[in-house]
Amino acid sequence: MPSGNPSVHIRPATPADLPAVGRLGAVLVETHHELDARRFIAPTPQTPQGYAWFLGTQLEKPDVLVLVAERGGEIIGYAYAGVEGFDWMMLRGPAGALYDILVDPAQRGQGVGRMLLEAALAALRERGAPRVVLSTAEGNEPAQRLFASAGFRRTMIEMTRELEE
Repeated sequence: MPSGNPSVHIRPATPADLPAVGRLGAVLVETHHELDARRFIAPTPQTPQGYAWFLGTQLEKPDVLVLVAERGGEIIGYAYAGVEGFDWMMLRGPAGALYDILVDPAQRGQGVGRMLLEAALAALRERGAPRVVLSTAEGNEPAQRLFASAGFRRTMIEMTRELEE
């Protein structure tokens, strides 16, 4: 695993990590909802537990990875990704998919997101993914800069229209 910040350790998540990862998942939900409340679901008081439960169902799947960034025993970020086969709806062959990546807002700007991204890319490569795709919210410019600096290019643009105003 990459070691760009020696005090941060990137490792596979364990069941013991799920409460912290759920809390961070709730931050992800809240961040997206703040960017576009009509497109993204709103967080609720149950979001941390729900996110923790969901990611817990993913831990043992062989084509899925949940990684955590840990510093001093504290989980400060996570990445969730998987290997997918052909997707005819997306007109895409087999690929790794980066579903989530988030660093605790108080821990940003220290290279932790880059470390998580590099670790996820390496793990997807090890699982045979020939490429990695991801989606990022239109207004999430810091994430887009990170992904572009890591060699990602724009290939699809999601557009949303509300049918009931």
